[in-house]
Amino acid sequence: MGLNYQNLDDRTRQLMLQEFNYDIECDNCYLSKRFSDHGKNCFVEIMPEHILVGNDDSLAENLKSADCFLTHEERKTKSGTTLAKVPDTASQTFAEGEFNRFYIRALAFRALEEGKQLEVYRARASSNPRLESENLIGKHFNAEQLLTDLRENKGIDTAFGLPSGPNSGLSVKLE
Repeated sequence: MGLNYQNLDDRTRQLMLQEFNYDIECDNCYLSKRFSDHGKNCFVEIMPEHILVGNDDSLAENLKSADCFLTHEERKTKSGTTLAKVPDTASQTFAEGEFNRFYIRALAFRALEEGKQLEVYRARASSNPRLESENLIGKHFNAEQLLTDLRENKGIDTAFGLPSGPNSGLSVKLE
């Protein structure tokens, strides 16, 4: 089940698309290491549609049904490298993370425009939340710094730790 995006309206969607196109123009689009070659192209083609009229769930389903992910991946172990099955949840994890990143970037841009603050909230219930995620809830972030951080750091390695890793269930809202 996807995230509950509290400020996902037409303006936010337009800004999400603007941010996605910014990444495409800068050749800075994050592509999962688990994507097949087909998946890399497919994601870039379908993401705009899901930004404008879908959500992370619709994106995940589209990526899965289009066979965008490899079936197996190499994993390093103590004794070397082994071939492991890519988890069935790969499409959901990736879609949620990337849709949320563009949503947060759009809200950061919007907060700058509207003179508002951004507050972290739990966008999906968690029966066993991580302590680092719980510690972020209710925190406020500087919109300009957050936008810069998310533009410069692809994937989950952001300076502010937001989004807070795969499956954290955290997002931001305008305040």
